[in-house]
Parts: sequence; C-alpha cells; structure tokens
Amino acid sequence: MSVLFKNRKVQWFVVMLLAAGTVLLSENLLPSASKLAVPVVSKDEKSAPAPDMQPADSGKPLEKQAPTALSYRIAEYHMSVTYTPETRQLNGQQTLTWENPGTVPVQELYLHLYPNAFASKKTTFMRESGGKLREDEAKADSSGSMKLLSVKTVDGEDLTMRMAFVQPDDGNKDDQTLLKIPLPKPVGAGEQVTIKTEFLVKLPSAFARMGYVDDFVMAGQWFPKVAAYERVGTRGRTEPGWNLHQYHGNSEFYADFGMYDVKIQVPANYIVAATGFPVKPAVTDNGMKTYQFYADDVHDFAWSASPHFVYVEEPYSTAQIPGVKIKLYLDPNHQDLKDRYMYAAKKALSRYSQWYGPYPYSTLSIVVPPPGGNGVGGMEYPTLVTSWDASDKKPDLELERVVVHEIGHQFFYGMVASNEFEEAWLDEGFTSYAEDKVMESEYGVSPNLPVESSFITSPHTLNQNSWAYAGHDQYAENVYTRGKLVLKAIEKQVGTKTMDKIMRTYFLRWEFKHPSTKDFQNVVEEVTKTKWDDFFNQYVYGAMMMDYTVESIRVKSVGSKGAESYESTVLISKKGGNSPEVPIQFHFSDGTVLDKTWDGKESSIEFKLTHKTPVDWVRIDPNYSLVLENKHINNFMQTQVDTKWKIRWNLGIIQFLQAIFGWVAW
Repeated sequence: MSVLFKNRKVQWFVVMLLAAGTVLLSENLLPSASKLAVPVVSKDEKSAPAPDMQPADSGKPLEKQAPTALSYRIAEYHMSVTYTPETRQLNGQQTLTWENPGTVPVQELYLHLYPNAFASKKTTFMRESGGKLREDEAKADSSGSMKLLSVKTVDGEDLTMRMAFVQPDDGNKDDQTLLKIPLPKPVGAGEQVTIKTEFLVKLPSAFARMGYVDDFVMAGQWFPKVAAYERVGTRGRTEPGWNLHQYHGNSEFYADFGMYDVKIQVPANYIVAATGFPVKPAVTDNGMKTYQFYADDVHDFAWSASPHFVYVEEPYSTAQIPGVKIKLYLDPNHQDLKDRYMYAAKKALSRYSQWYGPYPYSTLSIVVPPPGGNGVGGMEYPTLVTSWDASDKKPDLELERVVVHEIGHQFFYGMVASNEFEEAWLDEGFTSYAEDKVMESEYGVSPNLPVESSFITSPHTLNQNSWAYAGHDQYAENVYTRGKLVLKAIEKQVGTKTMDKIMRTYFLRWEFKHPSTKDFQNVVEEVTKTKWDDFFNQYVYGAMMMDYTVESIRVKSVGSKGAESYESTVLISKKGGNSPEVPIQFHFSDGTVLDKTWDGKESSIEFKLTHKTPVDWVRIDPNYSLVLENKHINNFMQTQVDTKWKIRWNLGIIQFLQAIFGWVAW
C-alpha cells in the first residue's frame, strides 16, 4: 500500500520551511531544481471492447485449469455476491473448502471479518487509527459491517451457535474482526472441511481500502476470509498453528494461497474489474449483469465496479512475461492519461520480471478511483491495483510512482506473500526499494536518500507487529522508509551486482512460501558468503541508525618562526550503529583536502594531523554514502565559531540543503 507519496508533499513543505530559515541565517540563496518533466507517450489506438463483451480469458473451463500449481492451495472459495447501490450493501454466499496443511488435527476454523473494523469507534482499528489512515478520514455518518446470516456444514449442520468473536491481540470485546468456529469433528492432517456461509456487508464511504464514492464501489477484504495456518518451518515455527490477529490501524493482511471462483452481480450499466480473469462473457438479465472470475495461486480476491469506467486493454509480453493483458479501468477525468498509466504498468512489470522473476498471471488490472476516492486508492491486491484518485487532471510523476509501487506489490505481497501483520517491512520496504529502481531507470528520478533518512526520527525494530508502532507515521517511516534504507545500505556494502543477485535469489526461492526476515538474512549470507549478524541485529532486529559526529577540533602551532606548521587534533565519535567504512574529509585553511576512512569499530577515534596550515573544517561522509545516517547536522564542524551567532555554526546544514535541492522527487 502506498502511504508515503501524498505525505511527501507535506514533508517537502516542512523541508522548504527549514530551508528558508537556514537561508535567512546564512545569507546564502540556493537555487531550486526545475520540476521534472512528465514523459508523454503518444500513440493512436482503437479502444478495447467493454470487458463484459470480451471472450473469456484463457478459454479453459474451471475443471481444466493448469494442472501444475505454483503454490500450496490451502483454501478454495466459490462465491456469489450482489451489489445493491441504493443500500450500499453486498449480499453474498460462500462455499469455503479448507485443507489442513499441518501435521496435527485442527478442531476449529478462524475467519477474518474485516468490514467489522468500521462498525463503530470502539473497534480496535478505529481506536488505534482515530478514524484516519494516510490523509483520509472516516466520515462521521458512515460505517461498515459484516453479518454472517448463516454458517453451515455441507450436511446442513448449523454452526452459528458454536461461533464466537475472539480478540487475541488486545482483548477488545468491541472488536469483531476475527471469528472462531469450532467444528463438529477435527480436520486431520491433509484432510479437508467445507462450510457454507451467507453474509451481508454494509460498505462504508470510501476509507481504509474499501467502500463507495457515489456509484463507484471498491470491494477489498469484503468476504469472510479464512485465517492463515502455518506449517512447521514456516517463518521459523516449531509447531503448526493458526496465525491469528485482529484488524489493526496499521496492519495490512496475511493469508494462505488458494483458488477463487467468484460471480459478481451488479446493475446492468456497471463495468467490473476483479482479481483473476473472466471465465465467460457477462450475462444480463432483468436489469442486472453477472460477471464470473477465476483466480488461482493467489491469497485474496478484490473487485471494483462503476458505470463510468473507461476501459482500455493491451496485451503485453517480454522474454520474462509470456503474455499478460493489462487492463485499465479509468475514471473519465483520466481517460486522456491512459498512455501514461499503460506505459508505467508495462515498464514496472518488465523490470520486476527481469530483476526478480516472471509475472505468472494472465491479467493485471489497474483501477483509477473517482475524485474523492483516495480512501481506496494506492492499494494492492492479487492481479489488481488501485491508483490515486482522478481529482488531479494534470498529475505529476506521482501518477507513475504509485502505479510502479503497487505493481511491485504483486511480487513481494502477492507472490512472496510476506506476513504483513508481523513483518510488514518484507513487503513495504522491499517494494519501496524496487519502486525506486524503476523510477530511476525509466524516469530518471533518483531517490534523495539523505533527506529520506533525516525523516527517521523514531527508529524501531523492523520485524515487530504492525500495531506495535506508535501511530501510523512511526509505522510508515520504519516499514517503508527505514526498511528501504536498510536494503540500500546492504547494496552499498556489497555492490549493485551482488545486491541484484541477493534480491533475485530471495524472490525465486521464497515465492509462494511466506518467508521471514531470518530467511532473507540467510539469503544475504549465502550470496555474500559472509555473516551479517551484526548488521541485522543493529538495523533490522534492533532499532539503530548510524550517527557519527565531529566532537571537537583542537589546533596548536608546532613549528618555528618562518617554518610554521600546525597540529590539528580531531575527535570523531560513533553514537549509533556500525559502518565498515566511515569516510572523513579534512579541509586545511590553505585549501588542501585530505580524505581518510575509519573502520568505525571503536566508539571514537582521534586524528592528529600536522600541516603547514591548520584544519579549518571537517566533514564526515561528504558524499552521503552512509545511507542509514539520519543526523547529518553533526557530521560537520568548523574550527572557528561565529561569535555573532554564538552557535556551533554547522556548514553541514548548507551541505544538507544542497543535497535536498539536488532532487525534486523522492
């Protein structure tokens, strides 16, 4: 999910205020870079037929799907849902077959009922988020909910009297997002159980990934969804068992792979976008239209519908992508931007498949919400993503960036399928790292890492529960930004070529397998043939950042008259985590520059330098190569202090501002 892009505008405003204040103090004016041009891709194409008029993708009936599964398909869903715009409700029926992947009998099932997060202000999600997510706020007069109207076995036995809501994370009895269903008999290892449910969902006004805007609807996390069951060895488990969590303010999702056969009924003038592919043309009857979609080797199913979608489709293939239909469901405000959306999608798919591994699905759908729909924008689902809403008719490169980011999730959220409850950085941090690479290679936009690191004001361990962070800002700065910076720091140490091998090895080894942070560390150590315990203990399992500071500069004359020389003693301290190389630049008053490198193993080091003139300033990391250094202000010191201001005047601020103005988009 994209949380940083819109906030960047706020961050840029804050940086500009700081810059203005510094300019007033220093009486130096630094020119700002001109705004990057948005690439224009122009070509004349015939419009694709409406999706309900197209033949079924793949042309295979359900019983003849490809025999080779890419994943362990633990869950099988057959669902039918009807959307009623007048009431903003979904009426659904579901047949769920679940296979016990473990080695011991299982006595109960657990279902996520995510829409209940919006039932009141007392739910765990609303308490933790305060009714806000990113820059979006829940409307006071809007709520959402899910009711299970019936739950039965295939033999017709009623299970509703057995059911109970559980709150394993916080004990909040007002939270009904996780349901326990004791079964009539245990499900043995490798055996299956099937239950049938009827459910009613009340959609909220667009907020936190689901809801409506006028006659547009986004159905994300809309059905009763079985919880993830982890086998021995998965993410370090020593015993098989359920991975159970409520829906939290910072948390996204985690589920097992499976198969989805879904019928979606909407008013006849609606167009539907969905996970997977249509198995037959839509059928219209009595003013309603029924679509049917199928998807396998995915762990979620989402859909969106609107009578106003402008549909564009193009086939696309590369050496790594045998063939995929890229489908755009555009709001009319953005129909003239179709080439930009399509270009971004193609370049993202191509690069990620080239760098990490093939995209194995036959479709990729991009939904552009209408103005006012950012509550459901910037989100990923298997084979379907949403962009920012269409309120800006002339968007900047944020249009491309969010598409590139969300398609990146198809790889780390979709295929690798990390546990976003407990280790969100394995998705968000990795996707942010990959997104930067695409934006740089295709659009010439380099990330401003010194600025991004400066926003890490509250570093925390990366492999902790998402709701353990103190608010959404702390969550975002760690799992997105700090997670990405950790990967960039590894890249700085091992080189780009080796880092590419690390990332590709990790993806190919762990796609469809739910890895842990330790699994990634093992790949890093295998590829580099080096132990990385210190690095991971400090920056991943620990909450450290780098912090090197120039503590003092002392100068004394040691020469004789006519042969002057000076001894400059410089004290450098380490107040944060380690770096194997700490570059330090010494500048003498005659213009001489001396560069040295410290191994950073000790807590401090003292340099004694003798030269015909004294050291007049010292700068640590002059080229900003220490990616995890977030306190650049103490990296610089001058020998002389400007008594007018009576402060330790720090040219590092000026250097830092120069770094800020060196990039526009970050």
